Amino acid sequence: MASNGKHEGHDSDSRSEGANGPEMTAEIKDREYIREQLSVIKHKVLVLSGKGGVGKSTVAVNLAAFLAGQGMKVGLLDIDIHGPSVPELLGLKSATVEGRDGKLLPVMSGQNLKVMSIGFLIRNPDEAVIWRGPMKYGVIKQFLKDVIWGELDYMIVDSPPGTGDEPLSVAQLIDNPDGAVIVTTPQALSLSDVRRCIGFCRKLHVPVLGVVENMSGFVCPNCGEKVDIFKSGGGMKMASDMSVPFLGSIPIDPAIVVASDAGTPFAEGSASSDAADAFQKIAASVLSRTGGETAQTAVESSTKTSEIESDEEMPVTKIETKKIAVPVIEGKLSQHFGHPEYFAIFDVDTSTGKALSSQKIDSPPHQPGLLPGWLHERGVQVIIAGGMGSRAKDLFSERGVEVVLGVGTDDPSALVEAYLAGTLTSGDNLCDH
Repeated sequence: MASNGKHEGHDSDSRSEGANGPEMTAEIKDREYIREQLSVIKHKVLVLSGKGGVGKSTVAVNLAAFLAGQGMKVGLLDIDIHGPSVPELLGLKSATVEGRDGKLLPVMSGQNLKVMSIGFLIRNPDEAVIWRGPMKYGVIKQFLKDVIWGELDYMIVDSPPGTGDEPLSVAQLIDNPDGAVIVTTPQALSLSDVRRCIGFCRKLHVPVLGVVENMSGFVCPNCGEKVDIFKSGGGMKMASDMSVPFLGSIPIDPAIVVASDAGTPFAEGSASSDAADAFQKIAASVLSRTGGETAQTAVESSTKTSEIESDEEMPVTKIETKKIAVPVIEGKLSQHFGHPEYFAIFDVDTSTGKALSSQKIDSPPHQPGLLPGWLHERGVQVIIAGGMGSRAKDLFSERGVEVVLGVGTDDPSALVEAYLAGTLTSGDNLCDH
């Protein structure tokens, strides 16, 4: 895994791994202690970006706030040493860190969100932090080793832009992270940097949970017209090209700026808007991709069924997810299952009947018997198609994949919506080859 890898150019790793005896032993012990310390944190998610100014910290803060608002215990770790913005985004600029028994206590934001940032430890907020790699590695290690995080459902790590010391350090120190959410804007320059960010994750064996396209168009609050100031759709296309999930697009909304300046996570606002809906759908998609569930309760962990006097169970709301694949040609369902331009793959919440996210994945070169295994590896559980060969149907059946055949040509999103609503019309196999 990434935490055991050796990477050239990382001052701390080369120093510790090349050192003699005591120093090397201390580093190994520190990593073992960190692994034990974080073992009571169920899910760990990194938020990355290829370049600055794309709203990465805003996404990280709102993701953490959404999860905390669902009743989960969440930790938000800000490892942007040179530009910590999490304290300001949460209205915690004046907060101070307290100690206990030689450890640090994270700052609380509400009941469920624990926060740690170098911003809490700098006396003068205008003071520049001028540190080399080893010092940055040391403070990140301290945040993981010496902060009393306790049991958490999620730890969200807000990393600085790029693929330098900080994201490398945290990817190596955190054992088996669930994955990374990568934030971009639609411009070609940002998308180019994100490609390198995805390459970084693959080299370190960190799964890419998905790409978020921020600042994706501006909706006029007066007339409702959408203007693509920075273009739009580039994030989805890039995600498709790189074969990673696309989690969604967040439009430009002046209310996000107002909320950020006020230190209030936008996702916590009660007002409904395209941007608020986008934040919540992205967070729900991350939740489903990491196997988390909403409304974690103490009853689950501390009370056994035999100890509950009432016959009624405490409600626990779960997101029941499925992956649905639709073969597509010229934007519509392809009647020839084995010869589409690409597959539209939807993550859906079957409990609410809504799609959480979608991505386009180019179809591999045609080869008999390839697609069932190829789609199964991507977690697909349902196929909506016009028709397919009997061999392919058998292979899907062996893998427990549901196949809906005899479906007419239509927009993939409309077909998935009809499937979830139970109104999808199917019929005879339209193509048996």
